[in-house]
Amino acid sequence: MINDYIDSHLQTLAALRESAEDIASMAAICVEALRAGHKILICGNGGSAADAQHFAAELVGRFVDERPALAAIALTTDTSALTAIANDYGYDAVFSRQVAGLAQSGDVLLAISTSGNSVNVLNACEQAKSMGCHVIGLTGRDGGALKAHCRALVIAASQDTAHIQEVHIVVIHLLCALIEERLDWAA
Repeated sequence: MINDYIDSHLQTLAALRESAEDIASMAAICVEALRAGHKILICGNGGSAADAQHFAAELVGRFVDERPALAAIALTTDTSALTAIANDYGYDAVFSRQVAGLAQSGDVLLAISTSGNSVNVLNACEQAKSMGCHVIGLTGRDGGALKAHCRALVIAASQDTAHIQEVHIVVIHLLCALIEERLDWAA
């Protein structure tokens, strides 16, 4: 079982090479927004919520390079907002309502959904686009409905949620590395 799992993981990860241009495009969108003084908002459910928090932490803190903090907010962390919005508007609005209150035109929304069909994530994408934000995404399987909402998207080539999430964290780390490299702190 262990070897089979590792083999499946490596196969899914190797397929990520086909998404190199998409990853570079996502990084360019983030860099352009950050250079212009905008922020990155990130949302997802379950393991994707943890990935949202991880990405925000790497940007606000640091990934590798010692550099200024970058503006990033995981929409998964404010339990008072999440529970109030879910109670008053329903769970499908937990991210879109935060986008409505926090986003400005030119910001980036990174939408993460292993299926590509999480209604609350899709609603956040629609809200972000209506406000002039750039929407990028991470998904798996066939991309689901999310692929229609994103300017740049990486689809992990797997049907297995665990392997999709493993690819997503690799993409998140690649985005962090590319953002740090491209912002050119010495300039």
